Amino acid sequence: MGDAAVEQLGRTTYSDPIMKKFIDMATETVFGALWTRPGLDLKTRALVCVSDAATGREPELGLHLRMALSQGWTEEELTEVLLHLSGYVGVPIIRESMMVASKVFAEFRAEQAADKPVRA
Repeated sequence: MGDAAVEQLGRTTYSDPIMKKFIDMATETVFGALWTRPGLDLKTRALVCVSDAATGREPELGLHLRMALSQGWTEEELTEVLLHLSGYVGVPIIRESMMVASKVFAEFRAEQAADKPVRA
């Protein structure tokens, strides 16, 4: 997701004491146990998480699309993954997922452009 996104979540969503308990548990169990298991690289794990499209969890899908982009997946590859999922989870939910992806892709491109130094 990137340091800036993690810091932003820490200042907003996870500053709440109840949400802090959640992120502490998720960090230990999901990121500490699942993401560190052998057998898959980080790039592949990020792609697997894009299957959030199947659950209709738009905020989670946005986070995982951003993570997948950060791990090197392209917009085209992620779009194809979502389109492929339409045959398994249904066209309406993938339509909504594509709308999330379009927004995330645009934001990610803008952030990447802002991070690049301007050459004279």
